[in-house]
Amino acid sequence: MSAVSVAAALGERGHLVLPIGIDKSGGWHLADPDARPFATAGPLVSLSVPEGHLLGPQGAVDVDVAFPVLHGPYGEDGTIQGLFEIAGIPYVGSGVLGSAVSMDKDVAKRLFRGAGLPIGDFRLVRAAAFHDDPGGVIGEIGSDLGYPVFAKPANLGSSVGISRASDEGELKDAIQEALEHDSKVLVEAEMPGREIEVAVLEGPRASVPGEIVVRSGWYTYSAKYEEEGTELIVPASLSEAAAAVVQHLACDAFETLECTGLARVDFFYQGGRGFILNEVNTMPGFTPKSMFPMMWAASGMPYPDLCDELVRLAMAR
Repeated sequence: MSAVSVAAALGERGHLVLPIGIDKSGGWHLADPDARPFATAGPLVSLSVPEGHLLGPQGAVDVDVAFPVLHGPYGEDGTIQGLFEIAGIPYVGSGVLGSAVSMDKDVAKRLFRGAGLPIGDFRLVRAAAFHDDPGGVIGEIGSDLGYPVFAKPANLGSSVGISRASDEGELKDAIQEALEHDSKVLVEAEMPGREIEVAVLEGPRASVPGEIVVRSGWYTYSAKYEEEGTELIVPASLSEAAAAVVQHLACDAFETLECTGLARVDFFYQGGRGFILNEVNTMPGFTPKSMFPMMWAASGMPYPDLCDELVRLAMAR
């Protein structure tokens, strides 16, 4: 639904939008602009490289800018960004480097640490090391981090493959689950506290902060997309000083990972320790009811203006 919302907003601002859907085998399809949601059932199209034309049933179409409303591997990790670079097509969002390092939570956290930004304790587990000595890996993590911990694939999002572990047995299962999705697994100490987010635009410019309140448990995939027990609060109830601190940290994180265009920066907020940087998402959910657009709307930039601004930034880069 993010793509539908973006297309409608850009149309409202006078842009001619050509929706393209990518099927599970990688085929590109010209989507029916009136379908809700868009479907990958239309005529096949392809992108010519290096000319940058979109080739379809009606011949070649010149593309002014691409707006990749794509989440996760291939859409948010620098892959499709590299294709647009080769084709010479301006595109919304971070480039190859910013997209790739933001997707890889291990690399991102090492860059944050090198920049002196506040992060939580974590350990990296590689598939080969775990398969060689699972007991040793689990014992070392328990000794270093204690319990509970979270295990997550290093290169996914939307809480896919993430598990909470309270003991060695659960941690073994959690790492095995995460390794189904990636060859690297991040194990992080549980970080109690409020979940605060900031939307950042190129500049960098930070929105007012927002807060996610999960009524029960933690922010799972179902809590994000399926359940009713999650509340999005914009703006977050923070003092003016605290809001300024987290906005500054969000801009620092954006620049540390060489982001461009847009990113949502996620934090944990603890009373005694302050803000702890969790991760950066370079293509967050993008319906008008998603956190990134909501935070900018609360900052004075309505959804259609936000989409238009992202296109402007892409074409000016």
